[in-house]
Amino acid sequence: MPKPTKGARLGGSPAHERLIIANLCKQLIHNEAVVTTEAKAKRVRPYMEKLITKAKKGDTHNRRLALKVLRDRETAYLLFEELAPKFEGREGGYTRIVKLPNRKGDNAPMAEISLVLDPVAKKSAAKETTVEEVATEVAEEATEEVVAEVAEETVVEEAEEAVAEAAE
Repeated sequence: MPKPTKGARLGGSPAHERLIIANLCKQLIHNEAVVTTEAKAKRVRPYMEKLITKAKKGDTHNRRLALKVLRDRETAYLLFEELAPKFEGREGGYTRIVKLPNRKGDNAPMAEISLVLDPVAKKSAAKETTVEEVATEVAEEATEEVVAEVAEETVVEEAEEAVAEAAE
């Protein structure tokens, strides 16, 4: 029994669906961005992510696996030799889908799927604070406030006593 596909069905038969995915992957590798329907973009994204991961490994076995999907040696060469080095510093998230306005003729939801070629921005190491550190900081602030209040009260009391003595 055939296994049901996840997501929208593209084309009529499974063979046609594989052809559509292969063609979209080829266009994405050659042009780095493709405008298509939202459903097609969502279906192509995992294929492209896996192809780029295989291209980063670069061995013969992964090249053959990529050729099974792409069905074109020139495109596979571009993927392995030109695109893979651009993604060396990136661990995933090689593609981006941006939603566009609906198509005018049939009101189909459109999207642009593109390769993310920007360098990965290094995140600054955020200082992790523990609960104990936060508790000690809060306790220190509270004691400082109490000491300041007590100091104010004693100054006020001394001033009142001085005024009372002077009045006598």
